[in-house]
Order: sequence, then structure tokens, then C-alpha cells
Amino acid sequence: MITELINEKLIRLDLKATSKEDVFVELIDVLHAQGRISNKEQFLVDIKAREELGNTGFEDGVALPHAKSSAVAEPAVVIGISKLGIDYGAEDGKPSKLFFMIASPDGGSNHHIEVLAELSSKLIQEGFIEQFLKATTEHEALELLLQKVEPTQNNPEANNGFLIGVTGCPAGVAHTYLAAEALEKGAAELGYKIKVETNGSIGVKNAPTAEEIEKADAIVVACDKQVDMTRFAGKKVIETGVKAPISDAKGLIEKALSAPAYVADGKQRDDASSPASKTRGELYRYLMNGVSHMIPFVVTGGLLIALSLAIGGEPTEAGMAIPADSLWNKVLDVGVVAFTLMIPILAGYIAYAIADRPGLAPGLIGGWIANNGSFYGAEAGTGFIGAIIAGLLVGYFVRWLTSINYHKFIQPLVPIMIAPLLGSLFISSLFIFVIGAPIAGLMDSLNALLTSMSTGNVVLLGIVLGGMAGFDMGGPFNKVAFLFSVGMIASGQTQFMGAMACAIPVAPLGMGLATVLGRKLDLFEASETEAGKAAGAMGLVGISEGAIPFAAQDPLSVIPANVLGSMVAAVMAFSFGITNAVAHGGPVVALLGAMNKPLLALVCMATGSVVTALVCITLKKIRQGKTEAALA
Repeated sequence: MITELINEKLIRLDLKATSKEDVFVELIDVLHAQGRISNKEQFLVDIKAREELGNTGFEDGVALPHAKSSAVAEPAVVIGISKLGIDYGAEDGKPSKLFFMIASPDGGSNHHIEVLAELSSKLIQEGFIEQFLKATTEHEALELLLQKVEPTQNNPEANNGFLIGVTGCPAGVAHTYLAAEALEKGAAELGYKIKVETNGSIGVKNAPTAEEIEKADAIVVACDKQVDMTRFAGKKVIETGVKAPISDAKGLIEKALSAPAYVADGKQRDDASSPASKTRGELYRYLMNGVSHMIPFVVTGGLLIALSLAIGGEPTEAGMAIPADSLWNKVLDVGVVAFTLMIPILAGYIAYAIADRPGLAPGLIGGWIANNGSFYGAEAGTGFIGAIIAGLLVGYFVRWLTSINYHKFIQPLVPIMIAPLLGSLFISSLFIFVIGAPIAGLMDSLNALLTSMSTGNVVLLGIVLGGMAGFDMGGPFNKVAFLFSVGMIASGQTQFMGAMACAIPVAPLGMGLATVLGRKLDLFEASETEAGKAAGAMGLVGISEGAIPFAAQDPLSVIPANVLGSMVAAVMAFSFGITNAVAHGGPVVALLGAMNKPLLALVCMATGSVVTALVCITLKKIRQGKTEAALA
């Protein structure tokens, strides 16, 4: 397999290049001449893009420019030597002389990555670089590469303890495996056993079990990409870049052995492991991956819709509407696109966090189907709750599919065809034939319940209607309550829409207020604080989806708060006799004159929002107190 990646024709012992870019161009020419890449310009762009993430120059005159690219027809490693050396920007400030350019295909088989991992051991082998630079023929250079690495006999017995390493670089091609090799060598020289997890382009490999983490004396995390750190709570941990162990693995390990215990919030202290942080574990990380990718869609879509409705909207019998020939109608359309995508994005990136790239497509498809009730005969989709369920189910299903040992001829097709195809069929069938019918039945039952209550006690009706409005923000409960209220407008009973219009903005306005009030209490992450500003703007024009990121991130605190606040607003609206003749909600409807008592309507919305904010802060504070007590 190594000879398929490297041969004598892919070795240049006397490069003419005098600059970093010249090296790229000269080595790319060799790859193109050997038929390994189809587009020189595109591959150069991809190489430079990877270089912008971090310089690939190492100490001792070695550089490893690399990229995954659609321009790669066949994986290869081209090697070049500059006798005089060039200024590559290496960390030690010295000229680089030995260049390994790695060309990886974007998709398809990843077997070559395993081979590159083996080659990594060469670069940290004592004396290898000096020998290679002295090679006089391409044949001699290739022989040095193919020569087996003999295990070092001078290392002490590995009985000093057990270590864990985690390595990963943005491209996951070269540095990941070089760092892993360096950690293994450094641990052996210090007399420790070590298990190194690699976060490369083929996903996470060799991940330690909970038992191995428990018995580890120290953990070295050498990554330039995000990894799950919560699992290491309570252990001695040192975090650094992926290049650090390549330069001084032994030094890093020694620092890790004397490091303080790691706490899951990213700070370090000499405390025992937090049970609360462990319970969040992987499930929390998967959820947060989906939420973090969803937030830009929520913010972008919500603000565009809010802006278009606030400036160009007019109240009509069918709801807030923008004239068809208005520029704001186009702005609204763009916002709707972002909102349409946010639920599939949530599901897709939850699945991606669980199953890596093979899970992304079925996750997106599952999220789309979950949010589109027409697939299973319901008037509305399942919203963000259905997206979370879809992402988790298909993620674990795809991860199981990719864990099977397939025949070597089938294996390359698993991540790009088999797993995405079967995963998509699995999640779509599950929603259409299994989950869908109960959801449709639930919506019918809820609608019948509201109809039967419509002539009863207004306080009880306000509690039910408001609770449904605040529960899932665009999901089936919210949609049933909204559609029921819209239907009652046609029969002349506009008080139901009045209560709904007051309840709709409570969740986003309440969460926006909570992020302001809770800032000094350190209850919200930075991303939540920023999302709170957008949620407040969305709440002003009646877009309840602005609160979804908060509910997805901390449902136990946020959903009860949203429900209580929305109930208060709806009950107050019924009590004050507030009516609304248009199918929309929020302060913008009151200010535009669609509600009979606009000032009282604003009071209802404000009161509900304050209740939501205070309840949310209280619940978060209680949970924070329990976590701190567990750490004490």
C-alpha cells in the first residue's frame, strides 16, 4: 500500500524553489504529471487554505503541507528536498529543507490515512531526517522510507503508570498521527503505557473507555480542533496544540503528570471529579454540536423576518403581511429560507457529532421530515423536539453501521454511500410509518380538547392555550394552539387569538431578558448571551422560534419557564378581554392596531416575559448550586 502512495517518481531531491509558494507549485506539478491530481489550481487553493489554519512547518527543517481536495484523483505523497532551504515560517525560525506534500481525496477510501500514520513514525525516528537529506538517489530515499522501524530497546519497562493522549488537527491528515507517534515514543521513554485517541479525517479512532480514563494517571490533549473534554473531569489534564508533542512529548507528559484536576467548564482545580459534569457526557456534547450550528440560522432568519415585518408589514385578516411588490417581501423570503433550514441543521449536526460525516446527510434528511408534517399526515411537524430525536436516532444507527467490519471492497463505499443511504431510509421510514401516526393523532386530540374547552372557564383555557404556545415553539403543541386560534377568528371569536398573540412572544422575550438579568450570575454561555439579543428582537415581532436554542441547550430550565410565562400572559389576556383579528402575535401586532386593547396586551406580554425570565434564572441557579455542591 505504501508504494501506491510513494514511488521514485514522486521524489525530488533537488528542488529549484526559493519560496514557500514555489515549493507548493513545484510539488503540485509533480503530482499532476503523475496523474495524482486533476486540477493544479484547485489543489493549490486547498493547500493554501489548510496553511491558513496553521503553519505546517516543523522543527529540524521538515514541513508537511497537506490538504483534502476534490482535485485529488488518487492519494499520494510527493517528497522534495531543498539543498539550501527556504523560509517556510517554521516555529524554530530555521529554513525548511525536507517537504512531504500529502494529497488526500475529498471523500472515498481513507485507507491511505492509515499508511500516513505509519510514515509518521519515520519523522520522529532518531537520525532519519539527516539520513534522508543525504540521499543521493530517489531509489535510496525510497528505501529509507520503506525500511522497517525497529523498536527501541533502551526504553525502561512500561510499569510507571498509564496515560491517555488525544491528538487532532483541522485537516486530520498529517499532524494528528505525527503527534500520536510522538506521544507514544515519549511515554515509552518515560516508562508509561499510553493509549492515544486520534481525531483525524477518518473520524475518531482508538477512543479510551470510561474505565481507561478512570485509571489514567494523566491526559495530554494535543488538538487544534474541538474534542469532548467533559469525560476527563477530575483527571490531571494538559491542553495544547497538535504540534507541541512533536517538539517535546516527554516535556508535555511530565507537565500533565503534575497538572491540577480538570473541571468540565474548562477551568482546572484540585478537586475531585464532578458527578454532575459526568452525567452530561456525550449526550450533552452531541446536543450542543447541533445547537451551535443551528444558532446562526435562527439568528439570521429571525432577524430578517423581524426586520421585514416590522418595517414592511401590515395587519390583514390573514395575519401580518407584506405587499407582494415590496423589497421587504424578498427579505422575508430569505429569512424564511434560514428558518426552514434551522431544524434540519439541528438534527444533522447532532447526527454528525455522533457518527461523523456519514451521519450528516441522513441527519439533515431526518430533521427535514420531522419538521414537515405532510410526510406523515399531520398539520405541523415535530419542531425542534422531533429534530433532536431524529438526530440522536439516526446518529447512533449510522455509527453502528460504520462500526461493522465489511469486506475490503465494500469498506470504501460505507461512509459515502451505504451508511448515508441506509441511514436516510431508516429515519424517514421511522417518522413516516411509526412516529408520524401518533403525532397526527395527538394533534387531532389536542384540537378536539381545545374545541371542547372553548365554552368553558377562560382561566383554564388560558392555562392550556398558553402552555401549549410556550412548550415547543413552532412544534405540534404550539401549532395546534395557533391553528385553533386562527380558526376561531373565522367564527368571530377573536379572544382566542388575543390570548395566543400575547403568549407567542413570551418565550423569546423572556429568554432575552433572562440573559440580561443572569449575566452577572454567570448562568449563560457567551453564545447564549448573543442569541438572547436576537431572541429579544424576534419576540418583538412574534417569532417564538427565537427561544429554541435555549430550550434545546437546557430544556429542564427553559421549557418550564416558557410554559409558565406563556400561561400567565394568556390567562391575563382572557381576563382583560383582549381580542386580535389577525393571525399573528407579539408587540408589533398591538402597536399596529390589530388588538382592541394594545396597552393591556403589552402589559400581558411583559408580565409573562418577566415570569419566564425569573423562573428560568431561578431554575438555572438551583441547578448551578447542586453542581457546585457536588464539586465541593
